[in-house]
Amino acid sequence: MHRLTQLRRSLVELFPERHLYVRSGGAMRAFVLSTKKQLVIASGVAGAALWMGVSTAAMLVNLLSVSAADREIARLKAQSERYVADRQARLDSAMARLNAASGSSNDLAASIEKRHAALALLLTDLKGAPGAADALTPAINRALANNADATPMRRVEMVRIGQEQLLDAADSYAKSRADRLRLAFRMAGLQPSSFSDRTGSLGGPLIESKDPRALAAVLDVDDDFALRIQRAARELNEAHVLSEAAQSLPIQRPTASGSQTSGFGVRFDPFTRRPAYHSGLDFSGGHRAPIYATGPGVVAFVGQRSGYGNVVEIDHGRGLKTRYAHLAGFAVQRGQRVAVGQRIAAMGSTGRSTGTHLHYEVWVNGRAQNPGRFLKAGQYVLQATQGD
Repeated sequence: MHRLTQLRRSLVELFPERHLYVRSGGAMRAFVLSTKKQLVIASGVAGAALWMGVSTAAMLVNLLSVSAADREIARLKAQSERYVADRQARLDSAMARLNAASGSSNDLAASIEKRHAALALLLTDLKGAPGAADALTPAINRALANNADATPMRRVEMVRIGQEQLLDAADSYAKSRADRLRLAFRMAGLQPSSFSDRTGSLGGPLIESKDPRALAAVLDVDDDFALRIQRAARELNEAHVLSEAAQSLPIQRPTASGSQTSGFGVRFDPFTRRPAYHSGLDFSGGHRAPIYATGPGVVAFVGQRSGYGNVVEIDHGRGLKTRYAHLAGFAVQRGQRVAVGQRIAAMGSTGRSTGTHLHYEVWVNGRAQNPGRFLKAGQYVLQATQGD
């Protein structure tokens, strides 16, 4: 009740009683606009304004809807026109090929001959590579297979398909071999990129081109075929380079007899019986058993070192060095170049040793590394370079 009274008071204050005087023909007439009449007039004006606003909004919505519909119709029309144009272009192309059928056979044969020449660059370098014959023989046999009942055009097409299969096989072989060698280097804790010399590659400088379109122009083949030739050639080239680099790594066993008796890292010292860092691997064996160089290099030290007894150290280049300790005698001298597997010393028990054994270390840039990683890498290199 109180709120209703306040509302009425607010309306009276907003629309107070007003007197309107109209003079006409010398006569004066007075009109009284009460609060109620003013409310009725205001309500009418507000209703009219609301109606006009709703009508205007409806007209705008209708216009926008019509515009969106027109755009959709235009889009569908353009799409239909493109579809018709595409179908017509395909039809024209098919008709052109049909009309030029007599020349298409010669063009296809010429394209196949050019692909053969491009494949020859790759397959010549693959010749004699370990495992290449086993990897490529099935594809070669399929390429050589000839269906006597097929039409000449069909036989030409089968030759082209055989080329594709042969290139796929060569690409897979090259990538697999390169990946296995890269893995071997990483297992040894080495970066393959630091050993990969990418300046040389198959087919001379042509394969080195970074733009396959340039190579395609030189070989006179399509861009896709040139790109695949280039990719396979690069993988095979890196496999060659890493394979040659692996031959200089110390990845062979230092002794043919005996087993590993102590690993790399923390172990219980045989003298103090306390945990201590062991910087290499120990191999057991008989007194004066032959010790072999684990990789090619130059003998950097022959003599005694504190704790190690008689020692031979070999520098393999690229920051790699191996150490052979507790030896009974030497078979090399300082400055001598040695080959992998060459006898360099005899197993003994000199220095800080509890019995006859070989202590073997691998150093990279002045830091001792786990020789076991290099020996395991050697197994992968052997598989990659000799084939599966």
